[in-house]
Amino acid sequence: MLFELRRYEAQPGKRDELVEIMDGEVIPFQAGQGMAILGSWVDEENPDVYVWLRRFDSEEDRKALYAKVYESDHWKQHLAPRFPAILRRESIQVTRLVPTRSSLIR
Repeated sequence: MLFELRRYEAQPGKRDELVEIMDGEVIPFQAGQGMAILGSWVDEENPDVYVWLRRFDSEEDRKALYAKVYESDHWKQHLAPRFPAILRRESIQVTRLVPTRSSLIR
């Protein structure tokens, strides 16, 4: 079991738009392809920050789901082209996490 904690920074003033596309389109699409999205949040102190958490059964599972999502026509043609206007791609931080035995999230 592994997790990805993903931290994104929206273009200034565009976080609401980022949340809308993530909640309304990206998360449902990825979940429909088999990804386990455990939650998403906005930073209470930074008006541009958005964070979300995904779970994968294994590295092989992660690679297969990445291919299924990010190589799809829907992602390439309808979702990915919209991000440059709302997301500062250079600020994306991905932290890979493995739960300890006392973790409630598995």
